Amino acid sequence: HTHAGQGRAARNDIRVIEICGNGKSFCAGADLGYMKDIATFGYAQNLDDARKLSKLFQTIYFCNTPVIALVHGHVIGGGNGVIAACDVVLAENDTVFAFSEVKLGLTPATISPFVIARCGEAMARDTMLSGRKFTAQEALKFNLVNYVGTMEELNKRLDFYTESYLAAAPGAIRDCKQLIRSVTGHDDPYSPVFDMTSALIANERMSPDGQERMKKFLNK
Repeated sequence: HTHAGQGRAARNDIRVIEICGNGKSFCAGADLGYMKDIATFGYAQNLDDARKLSKLFQTIYFCNTPVIALVHGHVIGGGNGVIAACDVVLAENDTVFAFSEVKLGLTPATISPFVIARCGEAMARDTMLSGRKFTAQEALKFNLVNYVGTMEELNKRLDFYTESYLAAAPGAIRDCKQLIRSVTGHDDPYSPVFDMTSALIANERMSPDGQERMKKFLNK
């Protein structure tokens, strides 16, 4: 629906964007078939793949239309980058979250600018270094999510936010999103941090430890 293009939305007729999962989980982590493929990629392919993933998070973050995520089941790895880039995140009570990358010899590199901007350093040190699972209630404490409840409650909350956005002036919302990014210093879609994180994950995937751990995981 949108394009990151220097922070401008490509569609002016879209007033609210909702992202949700279709199935048992919002995001259960990397697809096994995909992981088998990246285990065979060369560095150039890995770098290109990492840049595409980073661009996904950037597109959400720099979109000037309000973006709401509604999550359930599991939110593992890269799924946390998707929600961290959103404006509002609603989580079902039993949702389980994890940054499990370190267990595979990797880091949550491409998602880290968005997660740390949203949640801060202390949360990153707790969850990213350990790779541990944490609850929706903890995610609320970490500011990774804004609201926790039953699915019925989440849908009511979604309606509330949607009505609020539709009642506001689209131009004012656009300016407000740009204002927030400017004040916090996260307003540069060409920041070198995105190239750095993409290169980091590409190198980790190519490392002997990363290759060995990914193969062990796939063999399970």
